[in-house]
Amino acid sequence: MKADLKKAVDLLSKSEYTCVLCKGSKVFTSRERGVKPLIEWLNSETDFKGFCAADKVVGKAAAFLYVLLGVNAVYAPVMSKSAYKTLSKYGIEPLCDLTVETIRNRSNTDLCPMEKTVMDIDDPETAFLMIKKKLESMAVLSGNN
Repeated sequence: MKADLKKAVDLLSKSEYTCVLCKGSKVFTSRERGVKPLIEWLNSETDFKGFCAADKVVGKAAAFLYVLLGVNAVYAPVMSKSAYKTLSKYGIEPLCDLTVETIRNRSNTDLCPMEKTVMDIDDPETAFLMIKKKLESMAVLSGNN
């Protein structure tokens, strides 16, 4: 395992972070849930190319956002099969402990809303726009959370 990825995985497993990005001495962390930290990092215009990521759960929506961030590898304890395929397709090393058919919502009553949003999308840019639109409709990005 690459040193940056190992560092990200260690920070994720030994803290309350939900998402960690590492490259050399640079470390970005978040305690936000879902895809929100990834959207915030994309909007920050920081260059994340070459970083390694560790995330609690990675579905297809998060995978598309990692593609846009330009990371080299993504680890998650749980990753959907479509996320694994998406990361692989774009040359990002996917690592996980468990692959699942789909990511479920937090109450386990349906699919994750982000998974539903990108289910039939194959383009990262289109996925990004649809994810932002969905989050806005859920009032997650509008500051009403």
